[in-house]
Amino acid sequence: MVIKKTGIRAQQADQTRARILQAAVKVFTRDGYSGGRVESISREADSNDRMLYYYFGSKEHLFVCVLEHTYEQFNKAESKLKLELSAPVQALQALVGFIWNYYVKHPEFVAILSIENLHQGKHAKQSGELRRLSGEAVGVLRPVIEAGQAQGLFREDVDIKHVYLMIASLCYFYNSNQHTLSSFLGEDLADKGQQRDWLGFISDLVLRGVCLTPPVQR
Repeated sequence: MVIKKTGIRAQQADQTRARILQAAVKVFTRDGYSGGRVESISREADSNDRMLYYYFGSKEHLFVCVLEHTYEQFNKAESKLKLELSAPVQALQALVGFIWNYYVKHPEFVAILSIENLHQGKHAKQSGELRRLSGEAVGVLRPVIEAGQAQGLFREDVDIKHVYLMIASLCYFYNSNQHTLSSFLGEDLADKGQQRDWLGFISDLVLRGVCLTPPVQR
């Protein structure tokens, strides 16, 4: 009986913590770090401030957990990709497409990263997990590049970190600056056609950056 009760309590605790974390993602995305009040997060989680402090200690540590959580969710989704290494060009295109679509479908990811950069990465520096999480992200790209090199398709002098930064920046900038760029350029960058065209462009650009012979457009 005691074991069952303990198990139920542990499950309830996990559920409460998860609700607070999800609420924090929503509130920080909407209001930023400075504007994201503890009371707002507690109310969104249908909880109370005491429970938030119990599970996370402080608003600052809660944001560190939010950062880790958003990267963890990205990595989980990415790990489900079935990349065919026997066709590294197509695998690289699929990876670029996944990253692009993840940014489009998860504006909270873009928002949380933008908020953290406004704070000069101070929360990221407190995390013991981000280095591992970033390593997992780069780790998905590495076998694709190495397969392309082994087949004589990709340049041997390619720095995998640079390729990762190229893909991330091309996907991130469009989404993080979508509203200002739409006004500046006089075009709606949230339009599906615009997004599809940009994905095609950046996919081609990445391939041209790593291939020994630029791919032929068909």
